[in-house]
This record gives sequence, C-alpha cells and structure tokens, in this order.
Amino acid sequence: MLFSDSLTLAIRAISSQRLRSFLTLLGIAVGIAAVILLTSIGEGIHRYVLVEFTQFGTNVVGIHPGRTKTGGTVGLPSSARPLTLEDVEAMKRLPNVVAVTPSVFGNAEVNGNGRVRRVSVYGVGTGLLVVFRAKVRSGQFLPEEEAAAARAQVVLGPKLKNELFGAENALGAKVRIGGLQFRVIGVMEAKGQFLGIDLDDTAYVPAARAMELFNREGLNEISISIAEGVPAAGVVANIKDVMKARHGREDVTIISQEEMLATLGGILDVLTMAVGALGGISLLVGGVGIVTIMTIAVTERTNEIGLLVALGARRQTILGIFLGEAVALAAIGGLVGLILGMGLAQLIGFFVPALPVHTPLSFVLLAEALASVIGLAAGVLPARRAARLDPVEALRTE
Repeated sequence: MLFSDSLTLAIRAISSQRLRSFLTLLGIAVGIAAVILLTSIGEGIHRYVLVEFTQFGTNVVGIHPGRTKTGGTVGLPSSARPLTLEDVEAMKRLPNVVAVTPSVFGNAEVNGNGRVRRVSVYGVGTGLLVVFRAKVRSGQFLPEEEAAAARAQVVLGPKLKNELFGAENALGAKVRIGGLQFRVIGVMEAKGQFLGIDLDDTAYVPAARAMELFNREGLNEISISIAEGVPAAGVVANIKDVMKARHGREDVTIISQEEMLATLGGILDVLTMAVGALGGISLLVGGVGIVTIMTIAVTERTNEIGLLVALGARRQTILGIFLGEAVALAAIGGLVGLILGMGLAQLIGFFVPALPVHTPLSFVLLAEALASVIGLAAGVLPARRAARLDPVEALRTE
C-alpha cells in the first residue's frame, strides 16, 4: 500500500469519528498547554532572577565575617574577628582587583527640610560606583578619604531626595540621620528594585560614619570588583591568603558572584523542570486517552482490517495505519496545545507584567516532539493487536 493511501485512510478514520477524535485531541492539547504554560513561567522567573543578580555585574566577590557552618550560619561573634577598614585597604592592593567598597547597613530616620523618613542607610566607600555599576545624577559621590577623617557627607537615593526635598535642589542641604548631622553632596541615578528592596529609597554615607551611627565594631561585608575575563577562583585564593595572614586564621566566608550564579542557575533549572513535570501529568492522561480510543477503533474496524489483509495488505501496513492515526491525533493535539499554551502565556504577561513569562523555541519543538512520541507509544499496543488479527475471523466479525 502506498504511503499516500495509508495517510488517506488515517485521515478518514479520524474525521469519521469527529467527537471522539476531538476529545482525544483535547486531552493531548490540555497536557501540552499545561507544559508550555508552566515551563514558560518557570523560564521567565529564571531569567528575571538572573537579570536581577547580574545588574551589578558578574565579576563581584563578597567577603563576609565568619566561616559558613554546617547549619548555614555566617559570622558568629565568638569565633570571627570583625572586618575592618584596614582589611579593605589590603584588598585594594591585590592583583586583578579593580575596586573595593566596604559595607555597613542598617535602618535609620532621615530628617531633612522639615520632613522625616525611615530608610535603609548604607555605609560605603567611593568604590561603590564601580563595584555595583551605580551612577550619580547630580553632585558627586563620596570622595576618597582616610577612615579616621571621613567627613559627615551623604548621597541620597532619588526617591529619598524627592520625598524630603521635592523639586528643590538638595545639594548642600543638611540632614540628620539618627543622631548625626550630614551634608548632602550628591543624588544617585535611579536603580530600581533588587528582589523587593528599593535601592532608590536609600542614603549612602562613609563607612566609618556608618559604624559610628550604628555602633558597629566591624563591617557587614567587603565587596570587590575584579577585572573582566579574570577567573574568580584565583582572586578568591589571593583574598583567602591575605585575610588568613591578617586575622591569623581563615575566619571569613568568600562568595563570588560567578559561583553564586552557577548555583542559582542550577536551582532554577530544577524548578523549571519540576513545574514542567507537573504539566506532564496531563500529557500522561492524554496518552491513556489515545490508548483507549485506538483500542475501541481496532474493535470497531475488525471487519475492515480483515478485508485489507485479504486483499493483500501486509501486517506491517496495518500496523503503520493505526500507528499513523495515533501519532496524527497526538501531533494535531500537540499543535493545538502549543497555540493554547503560548497564547495563555502571552495573556499572563500582558495582564500581569510583574510575572515574567518566556517561551524558548526549544521548549516548543520539544513539546511537539513529546506529543508525537506519546501518540506513537500509546498506539503501539492497539496497532499490534490490529496487525495480528486473523483475516478469516476478522471478516466473519459483524
């Protein structure tokens, strides 16, 4: 039998039972749509989180006080020396280090222009602009000064500036942060939010002044920007050696953004596959539907099968006809599911912009291939049963 004849028979068989074929298609379509929708959301979240973390660059290394313990606790006061501004100066002398900034953070009330606002206050150094790719909109950033002689100066985030001063020029104005008075020397460019933290509603002061403001003995973190293209592992090894020499032992935790992104990417990949597997349950149900429908079709068409064999059709041809019907049902259902899933993903992205969705072409091709494979697998048993029917007995069947 010619391939075109087999294809014609398969199409006629599907179209002759429209309702039954439609319900079978629907089962596969719902499964494929669920897989596409869930994986699109998972991949969208994956990309969103990675973009959030890489907006500060991918060549940042962070030093935190205390060794990472089994329970995940960092910076136990009893076992770790505090990070100091002298440690920051030592980091600046390492090879392949572009910029270094200390970090001391807390919350405090900022009083200025007769208004009060409680915000995050960061004690940093002039290297912040390079390390975290920040920019100043007006004025200047904190100048390079000796820690002991750091002046009481502050740079405001754009949102904080607008809340306190509105459209007025804030440069040169005095604000009170906690119990200390600072002079405004600059306003930052808008940076947006980072994992829910508003980076624009902040105040930046010299790290030494922040330690005094929050009554801290040491820094919360030291952030280091390394040269582009330089492997982070070598710089991390140098940092460990210097910190061990300065503190007498290895009592800090060093995390490179390169390592963090690799770990985070692995976790998000697992998440995407997990939500895709949940949608795959619907595909399994659709596959069971194809097995059921094709088994019924074999029973109903026993007489037709006997006639085909009596006319000289080979058993491989009978097998091919029923397998073709199963694959066609699954492939068409998969195509409908792709359109449905991608359409729903786009609707979600339109009505809920905060929830990122992204459907890679590889997911589309894989989903359609998976639908066809499920149809092929589901049609094997009914097709084999049809091919093994005795032609004489089949012709006697009413």
